[in-house]
Amino acid sequence: MVLRLLILLYALVSYAIFTVSFLYAPGFVGNYVVPKSIDKSIDISNLSNLNEAIGVNLLLMGLFAIQHSVMARPAFKRWSAEFLPAACQRSTYVLLSSLILLLLFCQWRPIPTVIWQTDGPAAWVLISVHWLGWLIAFASTHMIDHFDLFGLRQAFSAWRGARISGQSFRTPLLYKIIRHPIMLGFLLAFWATPEMTAGHLLFALANTAYILIALQFEERDLIAEFGETYQDYRRRVPMLLPRLFGRRQTEGAPQ
Repeated sequence: MVLRLLILLYALVSYAIFTVSFLYAPGFVGNYVVPKSIDKSIDISNLSNLNEAIGVNLLLMGLFAIQHSVMARPAFKRWSAEFLPAACQRSTYVLLSSLILLLLFCQWRPIPTVIWQTDGPAAWVLISVHWLGWLIAFASTHMIDHFDLFGLRQAFSAWRGARISGQSFRTPLLYKIIRHPIMLGFLLAFWATPEMTAGHLLFALANTAYILIALQFEERDLIAEFGETYQDYRRRVPMLLPRLFGRRQTEGAPQ
């Protein structure tokens, strides 16, 4: 009983830290409200020279990419199962991802050179797309199983003494149109800005490259798990960009 309680508390704390990091992210990327953002620093020492800024920023994004991808692989999950209860695995993944994100927000070096800048209606369109991206990313987690994705379902199952069930395969809402709406949401949020600085461009380019590479590994794992069902889904539904013409597909996406 004590172990079950500790697992549940651990999941709740991990989810709370994720919530803080997720709520901070739009402010960081869009330069809204928060004291430290992609183009603003409250610490003058963070206004580094160009080479240092690029190096530190790439290191921070690389750290996130390595942790995020390595811990998501089945081989790592099997290895960690030797010393980490199954109900804690997803919470641990969420916790470490969130802490690294907070570290990135704290240690990011702005590079304020302006690449492009718009105002008027064009700026409002880009701001709208930016917020639409965050909405798509967040809403898409609820279209599948938000609480499974962030480790709470597993912890509550352990608390009740119930068996943790595996993933099912379905295509709710946006998953009928594209296979990875969460990633599309992030891409819209990262790229849609009325003022693109060199630092923001570095952030957008690096994260776009990471998303495109990481999705190849994720798709490989999904094929291994769901077999021909997912292969058929891949043939019918595009990865990130919805088809504007042609028959809309209506079946199969992972939960």
